[in-house]
Amino acid sequence: MEWYQKTTEEVKKHFSIGEQGRSQAEVDKLREQVGWNRLNEEKAAPIWKVFLSQFADLLVIILLVAATISFVSGNIESTIVIFVVILMNAILGTVQHKKAEKSLQSLKSMSSPTARVIRGGKIEITTEEIVPGDIVVLEAGDIVPADARVISSHSLQVNESSLTGESLAIEKTANLLEGTLPLADRLNMVYSGSLVNYGRAEVVVTETGMQTEIGKIASMMNQTKERKTPLQISLDQFSKKLAFVVLIVCLIVFGLSLYRQMEILDAMMFAVALAVAAIPEALGSIVTIVQAMGTQKMAKQNAVIKNLKAVETLGSVSVICSDKTGTLTQNKMSVQKIYINQEMIDPSDLDLKNDLHRYLLYNCILTNDARIVDNKGIGDPTEYSLLEMSQKASLDIDLIREMMERLGELPFDSERKRMSTMYKLHGTPTILTKGAIDALLDLSTSIRTSEGIIPLTEQMREEIREENIRSSSQGLRVLGFAYREVDHGTTLTMDLEQELTFVGFVSMVDPPRPESMQAVKDAKMAGMKPIMITGDHKITATAIARQIGIYEEGDYAITGEELDGMSEEELNQKLEKISVYARVSPENKIRIVDSWQRKGHIVSMTGDGVNDAPALKKADIGIAMGITGTEVSKDAASMILMDDNFATIIKAVANGRNVYRNIKNAIQFLFSGNMAGIMVVLIASIGGMPLPFAPVHLLFMNLLTDSLPALAIGMEPATGQLLKERPRDPKEGILTKSFVSKVLVQGGLIGIATLSAFLIGQEYWPAAASTMAFYTLTMARLFHGFNCRTQESIFKVGFRSNPYSIGAFVAGTALLLVVALIPALHPLFMVRSITWAMAGIVVGLSMIPTILIQATKLLRKKN
Repeated sequence: MEWYQKTTEEVKKHFSIGEQGRSQAEVDKLREQVGWNRLNEEKAAPIWKVFLSQFADLLVIILLVAATISFVSGNIESTIVIFVVILMNAILGTVQHKKAEKSLQSLKSMSSPTARVIRGGKIEITTEEIVPGDIVVLEAGDIVPADARVISSHSLQVNESSLTGESLAIEKTANLLEGTLPLADRLNMVYSGSLVNYGRAEVVVTETGMQTEIGKIASMMNQTKERKTPLQISLDQFSKKLAFVVLIVCLIVFGLSLYRQMEILDAMMFAVALAVAAIPEALGSIVTIVQAMGTQKMAKQNAVIKNLKAVETLGSVSVICSDKTGTLTQNKMSVQKIYINQEMIDPSDLDLKNDLHRYLLYNCILTNDARIVDNKGIGDPTEYSLLEMSQKASLDIDLIREMMERLGELPFDSERKRMSTMYKLHGTPTILTKGAIDALLDLSTSIRTSEGIIPLTEQMREEIREENIRSSSQGLRVLGFAYREVDHGTTLTMDLEQELTFVGFVSMVDPPRPESMQAVKDAKMAGMKPIMITGDHKITATAIARQIGIYEEGDYAITGEELDGMSEEELNQKLEKISVYARVSPENKIRIVDSWQRKGHIVSMTGDGVNDAPALKKADIGIAMGITGTEVSKDAASMILMDDNFATIIKAVANGRNVYRNIKNAIQFLFSGNMAGIMVVLIASIGGMPLPFAPVHLLFMNLLTDSLPALAIGMEPATGQLLKERPRDPKEGILTKSFVSKVLVQGGLIGIATLSAFLIGQEYWPAAASTMAFYTLTMARLFHGFNCRTQESIFKVGFRSNPYSIGAFVAGTALLLVVALIPALHPLFMVRSITWAMAGIVVGLSMIPTILIQATKLLRKKN
């Protein structure tokens, strides 16, 4: 039903409500039919489905096949170990998934506003309790709790930018509207999520929950698919390549084992053990844990990550599209300069003893409906800034308003570009007017100066206009003030807004956050392109962008209209030099994101409104505002800024880069260690030597002593160098030439040390050769954990900078000593007792790879 085409009486009749609203019994009955007034989330997958999805991975499938072969071959111990590890990974993944869902729920519960409704009297309830037909009382500062028809309005102005993208407040009326009208022109309707800037009203709720306009958009957003992160793509490619290589190697070893007349089940079991040794089973859980730790750290820095995978994507961001208001600026207007007595003065120069200054301050307070409650501004930010200025000038705002009775009011409207009120000042009825400079100058015939009231000459008008242009070009918002004394008994009408006496103007700005300039500087140092996208005017946006360093000489600033007029070819040519987009529409935002993505960039986009949701979903990282953001924008985003601060995004990017670096280093550790074991087995097989390991050795190393060091590498703290690096190329996989060469060299060194231990054992202690190879490879991999922490030498970063790595080394060594020193475990792990001489050889050989790698790092640093 089109409620805006119905009279207020028809709406009330439809819902069967009187002046006292609904009864509680009616409310309870209706709620059973329509449900609660809240947005439904996309239905969460049941826990069993989430659990089963953890097994849908190629490497996990290979391990399941390996476990099955182990079981068939009678090796129950190996089967149990493999199944336990796979099960632990699946449980961990499920827990983390559900944890992320709960984090979002707790976030939503933090912002559950209340509303005042009439139900046999005025009561306050949570917005969720509202039902259609409820009469809601709205005042300045309120968030509209549901879609509703206005039944009485007292200068009500509502900011619907979250829904329509229009930044200016819209005046609302209770009048009947005719014809089919777009949402932005339905002046007798208010919509869920909108902000009341001014005035007050009573409205009848017509739609709640998912039936509201916001709910309809939320429904569409729930059906939009998200893009895969760069790490997901890299790991998918990595897994496929690794699985292929593992299968080839296992087939070769299986064939060689059969050629050497090994029993088929034994040969198969060894090939399975080799597959287990080659596949980094712990990788999935390590990636999840490292990302989870990253999200916890970021949450402490006011960045709430909804999806674990988004942490890593942040590290690849190369373009940051940021809103201006509240993100780069303080979202709080502040008076900068005052033009009065034909000169510019600072707000601190205002003097209450000066009649002219006092008249301006009275006008600032009395043509103003904002309030200050507990040192917080309620109402229009521009009006609040005027109150703050007056308060600093030692005026008691509440006392003045109590003493002065408002005799009349003409609300602001976009056509008149002004508002007027009428009060008795010094016993004389006086019309106080504020508004746009040009509008006031056209209506003024005189000007008040320190010498009294004098005629306003054309030269004076021109001087005032020049000062206005100068202030506007600096990104300041200018508001003029004038007044007129009238006769007693006069009723305020628009006809009286003429022959005014001009007093002066106030210039205000939403100042940049103090940390914004450094954050923009850090972003550029990190190789990222910061872009300002705003609904403000181009002049204002450019001035702020220049001040904080986003806009530089040679850059472009364009409006949404200019963007619409650009061809794809022209935009593509100018794209990298456009730093400011002003007066943009939701479609403009999507086009900007799409243009950068086509150039191969990873794009982040900030937003707070429902109209921003498509662009947030389209971006690689959608960032919603936690303070001013709508529920729909938060649902569409990957990350939520709890402080709405641009600087927090840069911290999050640094954390994302650190997460990816740590994950890659952990993969390097796992893969180089696994490769060493494969190399030793292949050489032994091809050389016709006895097999250096029993299957249980490979399982022990891979499943018990690998996970802890790899996890410790994932906990490596961030360094200051991270923001000095260029963003990672999203097309670049994990298996780069540099990465593969490190794995081959480091794995080769560990393999040589292990093979040496095996050959020495064969020469002097044949029965213990396999045990020596097993101990050497295990210890060498534990030492290797220190090598993979960073690209720097461990002696430079220090052992204590990551206590987890020391703990992992101690725990791994302790596990190995338990196996070596408890005779009862020797048959289970197929090891022999060793002498002190053997132990010395094992420790010495296991340390050699780490000594060589650390020496190389130190020499490279010196050069």
